[in-house]
Amino acid sequence: MIRSAALEQLAGWLTAVSLPHPLRVGIDGIDCAGKTSLADELAVLLTSQGHPVIRASIDGFHNPRAVRYRQGRTSPTGYYEDSFNLDSVLACLLPPLGPGGDGRYKTAVFDHEHDTPINMAWQTAVCHAILLLDGIFLHRPELLPHLDYSLFVNISFDTALARAIHRDQRLLGSPERVTELYQTRYFPAQKHYLATCQPAQHANAVWQNNNLQQPVLHLKTP
Repeated sequence: MIRSAALEQLAGWLTAVSLPHPLRVGIDGIDCAGKTSLADELAVLLTSQGHPVIRASIDGFHNPRAVRYRQGRTSPTGYYEDSFNLDSVLACLLPPLGPGGDGRYKTAVFDHEHDTPINMAWQTAVCHAILLLDGIFLHRPELLPHLDYSLFVNISFDTALARAIHRDQRLLGSPERVTELYQTRYFPAQKHYLATCQPAQHANAVWQNNNLQQPVLHLKTP
């Protein structure tokens, strides 16, 4: 299926859902799966169809660098346990948009690139809004109960590494450094996550994304 057709199918599937509060959609996947690009494209499509969209990323809820690396720069356990401030995700985004929430939310609280907090004003969602939250580890037990629907963007680890080398050289310095960090920190943490949380099994849909232009979308019964 060409990408535009898959996006149309996914958008139609989401907009058929009717809830008394904003639809909270998690777009999950390992590093370099294409989560952010997919969420951005889907947001543009939904907005063009007249649906109010809230875009957020788990990257806006990082912990400070000292917390993220307290178990070591290459620690996979530290990557899974310490990367994100889950309390802030719950306080500022997911439950406020869910049943019994007041609809007031923030889409980010921390700038991890500059290692500084973000002083973002509270916003108020309309009840028929669609939240598109992208990020890693979204099917972890702390977050999954607060997602109404979830999508798992699936790629192979070989594809992820090739994309990481292309994407992260500027940030990390060399292909060798990128490979080292992914093999020692990121991939072991994500393999642990896949084994323990089984996101592809729990997701409402799986988007196979090894081929960016011809993804394969598997929709489960809502």
